[in-house]
Amino acid sequence: MTHADPQRHAQPSGRPSGRPGAGALLAEQMDEAGGKRAKSRNIRPLGRLLPFLARHKTDAAISVVWLLASTVASLGLTATARGAIDQGFDNGGQDINLWFLILGLNAVALGLATALRYFYVTKTGERMIADLRTALFQRILTLDPVFFAHMRTGEVLSRLTTDVQLVDTLLTTSISYALRNFLTLIGGVILLFFVSPKLTGFVLLIVPVLIVPLFLFGRIVRKLTVKSQDTFAGAVGFAGESVDAIETVQAFGREKSAIGRFGAAVEEAFGVSLKRMRARAVMTAMIIVVMFGGVTLVLWLGAQDVIAGTMTPGALLQFVLLSVFAAGAVGALGESWGDVQKAAGAMERIDELMRATPAIAPPTNPVALPQPPRGEVSMSAVDFAYPGRPDLPALKGFSLTVRPGETVALVGPSGAGKSTVFRLLLRFYDPQSGLVSVDGVDVRAADPVEVRNRFAWVSQEAPLFSGSALENIRFGREAATLEEARAVAAEAQALGFIDALPEGFDTPLGERGKSLSGGQRQRLAIARALVREAPILLLDEATSALDAENERLVQAALDQAMSERTTLVIAHRLATVLRADRIVVMDGGRVVEEGTHAELTAKGGLYARLAKLQFQGT
Repeated sequence: MTHADPQRHAQPSGRPSGRPGAGALLAEQMDEAGGKRAKSRNIRPLGRLLPFLARHKTDAAISVVWLLASTVASLGLTATARGAIDQGFDNGGQDINLWFLILGLNAVALGLATALRYFYVTKTGERMIADLRTALFQRILTLDPVFFAHMRTGEVLSRLTTDVQLVDTLLTTSISYALRNFLTLIGGVILLFFVSPKLTGFVLLIVPVLIVPLFLFGRIVRKLTVKSQDTFAGAVGFAGESVDAIETVQAFGREKSAIGRFGAAVEEAFGVSLKRMRARAVMTAMIIVVMFGGVTLVLWLGAQDVIAGTMTPGALLQFVLLSVFAAGAVGALGESWGDVQKAAGAMERIDELMRATPAIAPPTNPVALPQPPRGEVSMSAVDFAYPGRPDLPALKGFSLTVRPGETVALVGPSGAGKSTVFRLLLRFYDPQSGLVSVDGVDVRAADPVEVRNRFAWVSQEAPLFSGSALENIRFGREAATLEEARAVAAEAQALGFIDALPEGFDTPLGERGKSLSGGQRQRLAIARALVREAPILLLDEATSALDAENERLVQAALDQAMSERTTLVIAHRLATVLRADRIVVMDGGRVVEEGTHAELTAKGGLYARLAKLQFQGT
């Protein structure tokens, strides 16, 4: 009998009843952009970084101090250089050594201030990025299944890695240079006015000519950056799916097809990046040509003033240095502006995740579940359809009460809604109508984490993690000791193969535990559930991957665990059904029969037909 409901692999869309979920929010954003993500036209998404900056305001303040100090020292070089030319050669050059000593000390101060500026700016940026990564991952783990039906895992990981890295570059590198160049530009312009107001006025006439390409091409660069990020994220998402299902890809001989599809996506992303690079190169060239061409003209005018005796050679040298500093600052700001736009595009994508709110969230004042736990679950008149499929309800007026310590088997054809019952009990979804309660408390009135703590779940897929066998067992209860882990492993008939591993319980199992066989993974998942010591056990075909001998051994362990807990089991094997206190037969999302094996067989209904066709053959 196949018990994997279609809903298990469904790709729901839309939103559940109640407040909008993360998936609904993302759907609305995609609709606004005609199937693409909504794109803002400014850098306001970077404002989301301000709360992270506020957490480290002391380091940020120190960064500002050394930023100002390095700027002052940098501009101070022009003043000391002027003094060395205009004053050092007076009186036969008697003061030349003093002025060059001052110039050298100025350079030392500049180096020290620059090093401290770099350290504190980088430290603050890295700390903010670490907090951002943690907050983003924390938000991802709170999102509901509706969200992940709209966004592939590879896309989510792209935002957690590639997009965060772009913001990292801005905060740890680009922002430091940008702020330094901005202050250099402002300070340089002010000093230029003091040195020669006339020549400075000519320099400022060049500024409006620079602003036009800066903003015109800057907007184009930002649009192309976001498009490039979206295209590459799609390629990464497809690559993640292919690698995750590598055995399926190879078994069907689809390697060339997958490589071709990924290569096409990468080439498309490269094409967009090439357009962005061209636009940015043109923008940079225009800025540099206009700026330095204008400076050359102004310097020619300054040279005429020196010849006429209205300006000293030292003043002209200072004006030259200040002009070079200011021109270099403008060019660097053009480059930094491109980095700001890239980071703004990345932060916009990150912000989609940060603003996404799960439909399943703790109420403002959650009701506490009773202590000690009783282990009672109840569903009353529950109607539920997966989001985006309101015309195909998974449960229709479903009612079920499981008393403390009782073992109930759910039996029915594929699509009957058995796994959906588990998903509602674990509160992955909320029903459109009806009541789901645990120990007499409506699960919608309680904290979802507290509700889930009442359950130990063994799913049909039995997913594991890449850590050791001990870490996988402790995933059920982090505080479990090695002795407790060994005890539950023995109960789940997993101790033998774990001890046979090269490093025993400390042996890394590889990604998703793929170094183990299907039966070994399932036994380890059972051990993980047993160590949880939860009052309610949910078994979704927990022995489906075991051979007859291991099934017999594990079933004995499960019998012991079931005798001490309330148990709901999606039954596949006749042995499991016979051990249940009560059998609930489901069809079309409803309870159609209920009773013991003997009672239901005697009725000659759906259960009798299923038992005759499939149970007897197992």
